[in-house]
Parts: sequence; structure tokens; C-alpha cells
Amino acid sequence: MAAHKEDSKKLKRKQSPASKPGRDGSSTKKPKLGSSKVDDNNGKKPFKPVKKHAKSSHGEDSKQTKEPLSKRDRRIEAKELAEARKMKRKRHYSLEQELAKLWEKMRKRNIAKEDRSKLISEAIQKMKGKIPEIATSHVSSRVLQTCVKYCSQTERDVVFSELRPHFLNFACNPYAVHLVKKMLDSASKRQLGDFVSSLRGQVASLLRHMVGSVVVEHAYQAGNGTQRQELLLELYSTELQLFKDLSLIKESRLVDVIAKLNLQINSVLRHMTSVIQPILEKGIVDHSIIHRVLMEYLSIADKFSAADVLEQLSGPLLVRMIHTKDGSRIGTLCVKHGSAKERKKIVKGMKSHILKIAYDQYGSLVLACICSTVDDTKLLTKIVIRELQTSLKDLVLDKNGRRPILQLLHPNCSRYFSPDEMASLNLSIPSLSAKMPLALLCCQVAAESISKAEENPETNEEPGDEENDVKEDSMAEGDETEDLVEGGKKDPLTRRQELLVESGLAESIIDVCTENVEELLRSNFGKEVLYEVATGGSEGILFPSLGEKLNTLHEAIASVAAEPKSEEPGKEHVFENFHSSRTIRKLILDSPGFAAVLWKRVLNGKCSLWAQGHSSKVIHAFLDSTDDKVRELAKKELQPLIKDGVLKISEHKEVTKKCKLSAE
Repeated sequence: MAAHKEDSKKLKRKQSPASKPGRDGSSTKKPKLGSSKVDDNNGKKPFKPVKKHAKSSHGEDSKQTKEPLSKRDRRIEAKELAEARKMKRKRHYSLEQELAKLWEKMRKRNIAKEDRSKLISEAIQKMKGKIPEIATSHVSSRVLQTCVKYCSQTERDVVFSELRPHFLNFACNPYAVHLVKKMLDSASKRQLGDFVSSLRGQVASLLRHMVGSVVVEHAYQAGNGTQRQELLLELYSTELQLFKDLSLIKESRLVDVIAKLNLQINSVLRHMTSVIQPILEKGIVDHSIIHRVLMEYLSIADKFSAADVLEQLSGPLLVRMIHTKDGSRIGTLCVKHGSAKERKKIVKGMKSHILKIAYDQYGSLVLACICSTVDDTKLLTKIVIRELQTSLKDLVLDKNGRRPILQLLHPNCSRYFSPDEMASLNLSIPSLSAKMPLALLCCQVAAESISKAEENPETNEEPGDEENDVKEDSMAEGDETEDLVEGGKKDPLTRRQELLVESGLAESIIDVCTENVEELLRSNFGKEVLYEVATGGSEGILFPSLGEKLNTLHEAIASVAAEPKSEEPGKEHVFENFHSSRTIRKLILDSPGFAAVLWKRVLNGKCSLWAQGHSSKVIHAFLDSTDDKVRELAKKELQPLIKDGVLKISEHKEVTKKCKLSAE
């Protein structure tokens, strides 16, 4: 049996695969190609496989179709297919290709003006009549921008006339918007007026669009006062949006507009809320026109509406607003009227942006307001002070960067902040402050009386009586709001002490001043920080703990002043320099300790050398000082110079001396 099984296995292995039976028991052996025999089982002709390679005319297989394409050939083939698809999809594809070639030539910097003008004229001639259709293309819009920038006024008018009916559509297109901005930059007064008129009725909807808001902001910046007013008034009220004649009033403040046109304040608030809320929800807060609208809204908003807007703005969103004048004012209002939680969000949102904010003209005011308002000094030290310390020298020498430091050294000093900047720091929201302006109070009283009359039409009370009742209620509410505190609750001196001294900022500033004395003395902006530090700051905040450091600074200033007078024409002594001589004079008048150090190390026995020119102001300071000890130091040496006429006393000083003598 075993031998029989092995023989059967051998036979199976020897049996060819073609002779194996199929599933139905029939043989699957294929007949030879070209055989005309019929299969015995099925009575059909044998199966003929499909030929894989066709015979060429010479009787050989065409093996070229079988060879794979190279990478270069595949790229060329894919490019040709893409070009074919674009030709079918884009109507003016061939024109765009021609314009792209012209653009590559006309945008070069080293091209002659005549050659560029010829290329631009050729491009405009080819685009004529098709500009609205190709303006939304990624390539053609760039060509049009270059043409509008360098073309003549006549050619620019041709482009403007074709684009004018389509401005609103282009304003929301991500490619055509750049062309619209370029048109606004080079538009004539008439063209700019036409464009602003074309925006009428669409300003609110465009401001809610990420791309369209850029166009409205560009038109707002490019327009004059009347055109800006036209864009703004549309956002205030439905009446001002529908009737163009009402927008021709001269009043710019919303309170004055409401008073002149007798508008209902509730209606204005509802309309402005419907405009502002979608913009805040989308986070489109970078534009100055939106900042202006928010400021006007806060000027008439009731307590709850104003608090709601401040809550939405308090956080990282505020960082994107404080680069404009109105945006910085909104930032100041958020800091002053926000809760402790909201102020914490504002400060945290500024993390890693502190230096950029400090160098900004308007952002530095918000930072100064934060340093003088927020009570959480640990948070301020961790986020604000630590970041300021990384670049103290540059901040001290910068016009804007020095403001937060000066605010800590000498808060709200009119010498360092302009009247307009001081007004920004002192702003408040009427409905959230203890005292509300009378005009706004009357508007709100009238609005409340109208709303109550609409709710209760059956009451027969006279309007005057209702208004008087509302006035009494408003006065009662005003008495309750006296407890509201605009700003922090902590003592200002304690807050300054924690931020300036305990944080280590003051010590770092003194070190920077000591190391860069001469540079700061000669600097137009650095000299003010040096003066405040050398005098110990307002209320002598630096003296108790940093007295020795300040003495070292006084010695450093005196050592610079002790250098010999240079005879080189380009090098001035600090006593002869315009900025440094005046700074040293102020230090002598306000810091008796510095005056004593300077006299002993520099001026004792050498006053005649500095009695003329800018340096004479330094010598005069010892006579003008209010400190008796300082005057006594220089009295003996300066009297002979006065008698000899070398040192002249100003006329007003002589008059004051005569008055004192006559009084005695």
C-alpha cells in the first residue's frame, strides 16, 4: 500500500498543470495557438488569448509604448494637461499669459520710464473692455496694480471708469481688493468722492467682512473730514443711513448729532448694537473706523451695554486695537472701568507683546495707565516689569518707550505727556462714572420716558411729570454710583513702591543710567529719565532704599562733567551741550545733594571758565537755588564775576531782588 501511494504521488507531480482537471472535472489543457481543432468536451473552438503587443508594419513588436516615461517627460506631460484644463476653464487665459510676460518686464526697478510707459500702455490696450472680468484673477490683478501705480492720469481714468460699477464686488474679493486699495491711493478728489458714495448703505455689511472691512478702512483713512463723517454717520442710525441730507451736518460727536436731530437714543443704541456685535464676535477690531464707532457707542451707552462691550474687549483682542488714538482710549477705558478679573485678562493678553506696545505711540499710554491702575502688582511684575527690564537702555532713549518708566517715577506729569495724552489718560465712560454729563443725562431721561410711555399707553401722566420722576430716579442712582472707583483701590504710592522698588526695576534703571551717563545727558529723551532718577522720583520714592545707588549716580554725572574742556570743533563738553547743560541745571535746582557733589568735584575754583555760553546756565543755577546751603557754596566765588560783568544776572532776577529789598 505504501509503495502504491508513493507511485501515485510521483505521477501527480509529473503531471503538468495544463492537464489538471477543472472544477467541473474537465481538462483545462489549452490547445496550441493557431490550431483549428474543436474541443471534444464542449464542441467549441479553443480560447485564443488577446495579443499584448501589436505587430508593427515591419512585423516587429512596438516596444516604445511599453517603456516608462522619465521624470522630465512626466512633468512636461502634466504641465500640458494643466494648461489644457486652464484653457477650457478660464476664458481669458491666453491674455493673462501675455500680461504676465509684460508684467515681468514693467515691474523691474532698473527699467527706464519711457520703456515702462510703453509696456503699461500696451497692457492697458490689451485689457481694455475686459478689466472687470480679469481683475479678480491672481495674476491679472497684480498687472493692474502695477499699471495703476505707474500709468498716466488718462489711462488711470479709463481703468477707474471700467471698475466703478463693480467696486462692491471687488471689495470682498481677496485678489481684487488690492487693486481697489491701489485705486484709492492714486484716486483724484472726484474719484474718491464717487467711491465713498458707492459705499453708501453697505458700510455696516462690509465691516462685518474680513476683506471688505479693509477697503472701508482704506477709504476712511484716505477721505477728508466730510467723507469720514459720511461713513461714520451711516453706522449710528437708520435715519442717517436712509436720508443723505441728514449726513451733511457739521457736528462730529454722536451726542451732538442726537441733540440736533432729535433722534431717539434707544433707537440709536439698538442700531449701533446690531452693527457692533457681529464685528466683535468675528474679531474684526483692527481698523480705526471701528475704534471710533466704539468710542461714540460708549459715550451714550447705558451701564449694562457699556459693561458688556468692555467685557468682550478685555483680553487678547485689546492688543490689536491700541495702535490707534481711539483704540488706545478704549484700552484705557477697559483698564479703568474693568473688574479685577478683566484687568487680569488684559495684562495676560499682552504677554510677550509688552516691548512692542511700549514702543508704540498710543500703546505706551495704555501701558502707563496699567502701571498706575492695576492693583495686582505681582502679575504686573511677572509680565510687564520683567519684559521691560530686558531692554531698559533702548526704552529709556526712546520717545515712547520711556513713558511707562516715567509714569512710575513721576505719575501724570504734564512735562512728559501732552494735553491730549493727559486727556486720554483721564477719560471715563459717562454711564459707569459717578458724574454723568447733563446732555447725556437729558438724552437718557427722554429715552426712558418715551419707552415707558410706549409700554404703558393707558397712563394719562404728562410728559413733564414723567421726565421729572425719571430725573429724580437718575439722581438717586447717581448717589449710589459714588462708591464706584475708576481704577484700582490700592494706594497709589504703595503700588508704585511695589512696582518700582520691590520689583527691582528701579535698581536696574539706576544701573543703566550710571553706565550710560554721558549718552543720556546728551539725549533729548533720555535726559528726562536721568533727571527723574537722579532726583529720586516723585515724593522721593527712591531715596529710602536706594540712597547709596543714587549717590553713585551723582558721582558718575560729576565725573563726566569733570572732563577737561575740549578744543576740538566737533566735540562739546556736557556743560556746553544744549540738552545736557539744561539737565544739569535742573538737577542743581532740585537736588541739593547733587549740587554739593558737582561743586566740590568740578566747579570749585573753576567758575570763570564756564561763565559764558550754555555753561553759564549751570553757574546761574547755584544762585537761583532755593536751598541756602547750595547758594552759600558758590556765593564767594560768583560775586566777583558778577561785579566784573563776566556773569550777568537776568533782568527778572534783578527786579525780584529790588522787590525783596524794598519789602525789607
